[in-house]
Amino acid sequence: MAQAQLHCLCLLTLYLATGYGQDGKFSGPLKPMTFSIFEGQGPSQIIFQFKANPPAVTFSLTGETDGIFQIQPDGLLYHIKPLDRETRAVHKLQVSALNAHGATVEGPVPITVEVKDINDNRPTFLQSKYEGSVRQNSRPGKPFMYVNATDLDDPNTPNAQLIYQIVMQLPMINDVMYFQINNKTGEISLTFEGSKELDPIKNPSYNLVVSVKDMGGQSENSFSDSASVDITVKENIWKTPEPVQIVENSTDPHPIKITQVRWNEPGAQYSLVEKEKLPRFPFSIDQEGTIYVTQPLDREEKDSYVFYAVAKDELGKPLAYPLEIYVKVKDINDNPPTCPPTVPVLEVQENEGMVSSIGTITAHDMDEANTVNSVLQYRILDQVPKYPREGLFLVQTYTGVFQLARQSLKKRDAPQYNLTVEVSDKDFKTLCYVQINVIDINDQIPIFEKSDYGNLTLPEDTAVGSTILTIQATDADEPYTGSSRILYRITQGDNEGRLGIVTDPQTNAGYVIVKKPLDFETAAIHNIVFQAENPEPLVSGVQYNASSFATFSLFVTDVNEAPQFSQQIFQARVSEDVAIGTKLGNVTAKDPEGLDLSYSLRGDARGWLRIDRVTGEIFTVAPLDREAESLYRVQVVATEVGGSFLSSTAAFHLSLTDVNDNPPRLAKEYTGLFFCYPLRQPGSLIFEATDDDQQSFRGPQFTFSLGSESLQRDWEVSKINGTHARLSTKHTGFEERVYNIPIRINDGGRPPLEGTVSLPVTFCTCVDGSCFRPADHQAGMPTVGMAVGTLLTTFLVIGIILTVVFIRMKKNKGKDNAEGAQASEVRPLRK
Repeated sequence: MAQAQLHCLCLLTLYLATGYGQDGKFSGPLKPMTFSIFEGQGPSQIIFQFKANPPAVTFSLTGETDGIFQIQPDGLLYHIKPLDRETRAVHKLQVSALNAHGATVEGPVPITVEVKDINDNRPTFLQSKYEGSVRQNSRPGKPFMYVNATDLDDPNTPNAQLIYQIVMQLPMINDVMYFQINNKTGEISLTFEGSKELDPIKNPSYNLVVSVKDMGGQSENSFSDSASVDITVKENIWKTPEPVQIVENSTDPHPIKITQVRWNEPGAQYSLVEKEKLPRFPFSIDQEGTIYVTQPLDREEKDSYVFYAVAKDELGKPLAYPLEIYVKVKDINDNPPTCPPTVPVLEVQENEGMVSSIGTITAHDMDEANTVNSVLQYRILDQVPKYPREGLFLVQTYTGVFQLARQSLKKRDAPQYNLTVEVSDKDFKTLCYVQINVIDINDQIPIFEKSDYGNLTLPEDTAVGSTILTIQATDADEPYTGSSRILYRITQGDNEGRLGIVTDPQTNAGYVIVKKPLDFETAAIHNIVFQAENPEPLVSGVQYNASSFATFSLFVTDVNEAPQFSQQIFQARVSEDVAIGTKLGNVTAKDPEGLDLSYSLRGDARGWLRIDRVTGEIFTVAPLDREAESLYRVQVVATEVGGSFLSSTAAFHLSLTDVNDNPPRLAKEYTGLFFCYPLRQPGSLIFEATDDDQQSFRGPQFTFSLGSESLQRDWEVSKINGTHARLSTKHTGFEERVYNIPIRINDGGRPPLEGTVSLPVTFCTCVDGSCFRPADHQAGMPTVGMAVGTLLTTFLVIGIILTVVFIRMKKNKGKDNAEGAQASEVRPLRK
């Protein structure tokens, strides 16, 4: 008995110390209830005290007790062993209330015990050692293998929240990690550095030590596990294939496989991209990376192709850099030789020796150059005429160079030969034609028809281009050839090249023309020597002699010419504030006859300048003003003195640079500035300033201030920008009148100039936003009272006038009636 009492006392003590009742209660009537209990707690832990209602005197417990849960007859529910969530997470119990006879009077009532998790299980890798492989240059961040761990704790709590981490990489090169792991999924992939640096030749394998922690890796009391990962590095197979050769005009069925590319992993999507835009792109690729040519190619149309192979992932993102594919179209001999577009014409002189080179014929073959398909051979098949004999010419087999084969030719025998030439490659032959002209040799010199063309007198102002003389020489060589064509040149008497000679190609006549102006002062007499010569060189042993030379004398007479300025435009540049009398520059002119000159100005509209009549020096005679005219243009006149008074003109341009000589002013007249009276709150007005001086690229930079310190109690001026400012009131207590506000504006120039302007600001009564100014302050602007008074006065005067007129009309009417009566009385009777 004492033992039972002691046990109950212990249970009561535990009951008072701990409890698991709903809503913070530890006892209550029998009803369905749910209890949450942390696993791992010690035995004899009180859960709840059920209270019995008569006739119930005791309780019984059934269900998933697992030998852990018990209930006392007085309704005290407790567990005698620690709970384990991993064994059973929820216990379904039933409690019944019994009477004294053991019969159930209430229940059974369901009681649920939920076992709450504690971190009592360490995470465990599914394997102690993992093995995987990765391709060289694989895409960074793309997983190539996984590690996986489990934790028996509740997955909905931090106890089973696992975090993965790479603890060690061997070998570690330059302290750079080549691998990375997704800390939540355990996916292992390459870092950016690993994608670039992995090389199976340098390091074919790597070992990683990977750890996993529960509690999200945040708690010092978390459990962990580790595993070893062995990674083999495989060679990158995403490589540019070898150049491809395709025979042109293939008759095999298309498409034809030509090469293949492969990404390091399956599932890549392949495509081709053109390097240059083509009318047709004869290639394709399938999803195995096999590249095909889809139609026959023609090397003469295009001899090579360059394009790119691209590998993308399932999202359409490139997996690596594109690979360049080079395709060379291999030639076959499918083109015959072609002749030159026009018949070649070769020339051979009469005196050419045997084996002399005459010229070359160049045929073409569209097949690939420097191959057997385009090697051409030449052979002469026929010669017309065959006089004086056959075989006069030969041609080099591979170069097409023609030579004389047997003897020198004579033009009188045959002036022209026509040859038929066979041009062949290894499969084709073509006939071409060549014309050979026999040309006369230059063994005759030009001979003047006369050796002296006499004298000619011309004025020095003879027009350039005038023909002054015709000369003639003849040549006995064949007409219209380089041997008989005559060129004339002046060998003496015209060192300055004032004369020229033009040859008529039909008659060989030479026309002497004036090429440059004649000048009496430079050379009054020209003793000319002409020479006639051929463009073709003379044959050996023949030389030009006196018959190819002629003389001519040209006398130039003087003409009074106008003065000539050294230049047509003279320029000067000065500041606009230079002193009166400043020398600006000088102009110079010369008279061809050496006469003295007198200088004068024309067009000096502003009267700013003076010119020294003798020296041509130009001076200022009045203040200059850039704002009036920044570029002043006048004409300078040079006139002969003591002669025929011929004159010439030149321009003088005077550029004026600015000085700060204009104070700032208002940009416009401000007459309508007003505030409505009475002023309810401080207001402001904006005004603009300007300056007539030249402005910098930044524009004006004016500063603004009040013109009187006494105004600072009432007004304020603030700068908005370099040209605008704001005038503001400081209070509202202004009278109804006009205020003239002086404003100082400083331009900040060198030297700084300041101007004071007045802004009239009116305070007036406003009606519908319009200002009615007081009459005693604004002439001609009536106030409302004045307008009403004037209107009433006008009506009063009109009323008085109408009254007087009415009274007089009444009086006149009475008078007229009286006069009518009297008149009727004396009016004579008609007979």
